This record gives sequence, structure tokens and C-alpha cells, in this order.
Amino acid sequence: MLPLAGGFGGHAFAASRSRLLPVPLRKGDTVALVSPSSATDERINLQLAREVMEALGFKVKTGAHYGSRYGHLAGTDAERAGDINTAFADPEVRAVIALRGGSGAARLLPLLDYEAIRANPKALLGYSDITALHCAIHAQTGLVTFHGPNGTGSWNRFNADQFRRIFFERELVEYRNLVEAGDELVARRNRTLTITGGRARGELVGGNLAVLSALAGSPYLPDFRGRILFLEDVSEAPYRVDRMLTTLKLMGALDGIAGFIFGECTDCDPGDGYGSLTLDQIFDDHIRPLGVPAYSGAMIGHIRQQFIVPVGGRVEMDADAGSFRLLEPVFQAG
Repeated sequence: MLPLAGGFGGHAFAASRSRLLPVPLRKGDTVALVSPSSATDERINLQLAREVMEALGFKVKTGAHYGSRYGHLAGTDAERAGDINTAFADPEVRAVIALRGGSGAARLLPLLDYEAIRANPKALLGYSDITALHCAIHAQTGLVTFHGPNGTGSWNRFNADQFRRIFFERELVEYRNLVEAGDELVARRNRTLTITGGRARGELVGGNLAVLSALAGSPYLPDFRGRILFLEDVSEAPYRVDRMLTTLKLMGALDGIAGFIFGECTDCDPGDGYGSLTLDQIFDDHIRPLGVPAYSGAMIGHIRQQFIVPVGGRVEMDADAGSFRLLEPVFQAG
């Protein structure tokens, strides 16, 4: 475990590690399917995840416990962490794909073999609860990982094409929302909204807000200073989003960010009661005073078509255009 480094206001963050790039992927390589979080309800989903990876051109190994169940989890903590450690240590495996999210990944963080992960840098793909792994692995090793569809998620044309462009062609992609008007006079879906205009450069950190904020005070939360923070969430009432951003604010985590990108907050409707702050008001209270480029509405999160975002990737964001682009490769040469 890494020592803690001093942060803003005397608060602690994980000590920064130099960026570590994963090995490149090619068709015909072997990937591992692991289940770090909740159990998978139906066996057909295990089959579908394997078929997706095969359709992308990979050979597939599955974790020994990826179909297991312990309460709501896909096996005990030791079993799930063991599958991840085995996948990173296996010389045949070139990438590690999370089967699904849910909850429970944070329980594994003290059990992961970060030295083995650092010695065998491989792409990790997943989102939602997998944010705990992205944060911890990046904080402890500097490895670039990928926030994007889980194995059992939607692999529609947009997601599959983006995967090929990033993982096979290793393109320095520009992340710009698909905006189509359809039969409307002006487009209404996938719209971005500028919070504070401007451009910023930095490495991306972030993921699911609820999972990320729950790591506060631990050595598994990356240092946000000088970085572009991206967030998303699902099924959280606005008051809870406000509470979680307040947590990050109070610990000083927001003070030094270079920029801010919020994705979708899916099904984040206010509950009953005396009323609610809107997400716009929450961003105005917590993000606008930072004075850094910021926008909301990026195609990141619990949505069918979603960006595959490299955690640790160096990007330039344009808050006025509602876009960001990769500046440097996110895989080793070769």
C-alpha cells in the first residue's frame, strides 16, 4: 500500500504515481472476463458476455468464480480479488473485462496485488461499481484503465466501433456527443450544457460519483490536482448528488482540478417533500465557483451509447463545444 501524500487543507490523497500504459491489444489476443462486484442473475448473461468478446475478435478466459454467488456478490472477497490478481498475472491475458457492476468492488481494494498489476500492465474495462477498481489501480500503480461498457452491457454499433478505434486502431479520438434532431426542429437528446467556458488540459480521473466519493479518506482515491474530473451517476436524487459533491469539496478534492466533465445522471429525479435543488443549481454551487472549464451532458454513464474514457489519459477539453480529445497514446507502442 502506498503512503499518503498531503493534500489540500491538510487532507490526504493517494501519492501520485507516474502514468503507466497498458500493453496494446490485437484481434486474436486473450482477454479475461472477471466479476468483481454483484453476481449475475441469469446464465445467459455469462454466455452473452463471452460471445461479445469473441465477436470483437478475442479468445476468452473466465475467472474461476465469475459465475459464483455469495449473497448478492459474485463470490467472496478473496475469490473475486483472486480472479483479478490471476488475470493480471496470467501471461496469456492481454486485457481484463468486468462482467458487470452493482456493488462490492471496493471490498476488494486491500486484497489486490498492486505490484503484480504494475509489473503486468493491462487494460481494465468496466464502469459503474468498477469505478472503485479504476480509482484504486490508478492511484496505486498509475495504470491507465478504461471506463466503459461492461461485458454484459450494451455492445451496440456505437460502443463496438469506439472500442475498435481506441483499442485496435489506437486512435487519438475526439469525444463529441452524437446529436441528431430526428423529427424535432432542434436536437433535444445528447445535448451538452456549458457550466464555465474555456479549455483545459490534463489527465482524466473519475467515474461513478457515489462509488468514488465513498473512497474519501482512503489511499485508493487518486489525487485530482491538475486533472480533469469526470463524473456520472444513476438513481440518485439531486440531494444525494449535492451531498457527495459536498464531501469532495470539504476534503479539498475539488480545489485543484483543471476541468470538470459531468456525464449523465440517469433516473436522478427528486423525491417527495418540500422541493429539491436542481442539478444545474448544484453545479452552480459547487463547480462554477472553481472557475475552471466545466460542462455537463457528456455521453458518459448508465446509458446505451457511452464513451469509453481512459482513466489517466491525457486530454484537452473544450467546455464551450462540450467535447474533449485525447492528446497522447493510451497504450504502449507495438
